[in-house]
Amino acid sequence: MPRTLDPDSFGFLVTDFSRLLRNEADQRFKEAGCDMTHGEGRVLAHASRAGTVRQNVLAERMGIEAMTLSGHLDRLERRGLVKRIPDPVDRRAKLISVTEAADVLLDAVRDVSIGIRTDLAAEFPEEDWQHFTAMLKAVRDKLLAMRSDGQANAA
Repeated sequence: MPRTLDPDSFGFLVTDFSRLLRNEADQRFKEAGCDMTHGEGRVLAHASRAGTVRQNVLAERMGIEAMTLSGHLDRLERRGLVKRIPDPVDRRAKLISVTEAADVLLDAVRDVSIGIRTDLAAEFPEEDWQHFTAMLKAVRDKLLAMRSDGQANAA
């Protein structure tokens, strides 16, 4: 007998939400004339927020694989938006920093993010939207705590 999984269960909803959000950001970047994907914009924003940071640390903070980050960084570096320099403490490691040339695209990342958030939030009373984002933060924090607990138990 085939099993039926609820497409509106938590996991499916979060996955759909994430996919749709990435697609919307990609479309808006294209409409804004930015030659950038959601993934590249996310890397650029995280790198900007982190300051000069080791590539592996940036991947860990973002929750993505090192190879995924490397591909994004390759494209951003070719465009002069980030630079990789050898880590003076460990020559095998690379430090990532955002260049001044990235400022225009970082503004676009901010504007696209604000536009999407504004359009989504317009459907809800402000109090509901604030509650929704608070709940998302609480779920995220719980997942981080669960991961930390699992790592501590494994040690």
